[in-house]
Amino acid sequence: MTVIWHMTMSLDGFIGDRDDGVGWMFLGDSAPSGLPAEVVAGCGAFLCGGRLVEVMSENRPYGGKWTGPILIYTHKDPASNPVPEFTYVSGDIRDVVADGIKAAGAKNLIVTGGAVPRLALEAGLVDEIVLHISPVLLGEGTRFYDSPGVSPTRLKVLASDGLNFRFAVVK
Repeated sequence: MTVIWHMTMSLDGFIGDRDDGVGWMFLGDSAPSGLPAEVVAGCGAFLCGGRLVEVMSENRPYGGKWTGPILIYTHKDPASNPVPEFTYVSGDIRDVVADGIKAAGAKNLIVTGGAVPRLALEAGLVDEIVLHISPVLLGEGTRFYDSPGVSPTRLKVLASDGLNFRFAVVK
């Protein structure tokens, strides 16, 4: 069971454009890779923030190719925007990730978005990062990782396939 930060990023380091849009992820030509399918197949539960749900405007991650528990980390009252297939969670990120690991069973917990993976990484809870680089330059937007004042996080390359990378977080 592994906690994996799974993300697509523009070549210049953004996960959302200036309007938090993500349609640009599908604009560039990328070489086919088996890594995305491998991540989806190994996913037992999915954890993200409520903002990502608003931006993606879909109820199933990976374009509906995956089904399983979806946990939404939020500070809002879950009753304000209930989506029946989501489990809304709040509190300390350590407890939230522990709940996600339980929900994932024998498979991996995928964390994605901006704040949730950053909080999990800084708490020492992320084991791997799987990153897909979209060959597009946005110039501005939401950065993949923006956390001034923290110590550097060392990564070890586990696999690379075109513009797709799998890193181990060195702990």
